[in-house]
Amino acid sequence: MNPNPPFEWRGRIDAEETGVSTRWHQHVRPATEDSQGGVTLIGFAVDEGVRRNAGRTGAALGPQALRGALANLPVLGEPALWDAGDVSCKDGALETAQAQLGERVADAMERGSLPLVLGGGHEMAWGTFQGIVQARPDASRLLVINLDAHFDLRVAAQANSGTPFRQMHDWCTEHDQAFNYRVFGISRFANTQALFDRAHAMGVRYWLDDSLQDAAGLRDAQQALATDLARCDAVYLTVCLDVLPGAQASGVSAPAPLGVPLAHVERLIDQVLASGRVVAADIAELNPSLDRDGLTARVAARLAARMARGRH
Repeated sequence: MNPNPPFEWRGRIDAEETGVSTRWHQHVRPATEDSQGGVTLIGFAVDEGVRRNAGRTGAALGPQALRGALANLPVLGEPALWDAGDVSCKDGALETAQAQLGERVADAMERGSLPLVLGGGHEMAWGTFQGIVQARPDASRLLVINLDAHFDLRVAAQANSGTPFRQMHDWCTEHDQAFNYRVFGISRFANTQALFDRAHAMGVRYWLDDSLQDAAGLRDAQQALATDLARCDAVYLTVCLDVLPGAQASGVSAPAPLGVPLAHVERLIDQVLASGRVVAADIAELNPSLDRDGLTARVAARLAARMARGRH
């Protein structure tokens, strides 16, 4: 069942202020079949994949916490914002929930809107990907960009939060399409040798977290990213909050001892958005039950608003 009641967008109103003082809660509208353009928020109120992956559950409450953190943000250049509600998971039927997410992602894309999925476990990525290929079967040069401490290329009897990008690889192989997967922030202390070997065998290009700590390392990554962006015709951007330092993002299943600094994560996101090729995006692994002072939710809201403002 859905752990979240329908979210009510409300917050501060600066009634005595002069000039424009609109906030997100005053700007977001329910999504309908006539909601054209802009950005469509879709909640993935699911952490069944995290449970299957032996992680710490609680991310099913992430969409509500993220919307709550977004509600009072000022509107500074955001396009139209639509809320398509939450996808939930009944009786552990993760695959059904992922398929439902795919349908909502495809619907948003077909309305000319950028689907921005709020999570929820990173198993959401397999659902988002399904929606992309449904709405854009012509996107043969799709570039998948993941900011994450983990490859999420696991082999498992049951799909989970650690398998979505391996599932994408298998789909691409079955459909004779290239698997273009890039990961920023991989930790050498959170991925087994088997995962590094699998990444190499699949042609995955990745950057380690310790290589993204300074300006020189970030610049090298951005130069490579620019080449990849120039060669694709569509981009799926996904951010797992555990890519960030645990001090900035404690509210995740697996907080990072090092992580990639938030300022560097934002620079990479900005570069991807500036390409004008992003067709879908999501933010994964927000777990409010583990979040100190709601800081992780605020960080996630900052990233979500950045994505919305970067919508071309």
